[in-house]
Amino acid sequence: MATAELNGAAIKDFAGFHSECKAVLGFPDSYGNTMDAWVDCLSYLRDEDGMSKFRLKPNEVLEIVIKDTAAMQPDILEEMTYCVAGINERYEDYGEKPALKLTLR
Repeated sequence: MATAELNGAAIKDFAGFHSECKAVLGFPDSYGNTMDAWVDCLSYLRDEDGMSKFRLKPNEVLEIVIKDTAAMQPDILEEMTYCVAGINERYEDYGEKPALKLTLR
């Protein structure tokens, strides 16, 4: 299983969230720093479009681990959790297994 580890203590606001995600997940320079852009980048993990540094095999899962979750603003964590569920639903709509697992520490 592929793993990306985010530092929750470094995520003080949405700007910090997007900066951390861009660095850790390898989003392209054109990344828009919005939740819509975040969802778009993680919706193509099994494609060859270069939206992330991760390229998953069929049925492989990317585990996103957040260290120091308690240091994050609850609204950021809530939005992220909601988006992960939506992305996984999108994969299922296309007949694929979910691609993301969120682990909070």
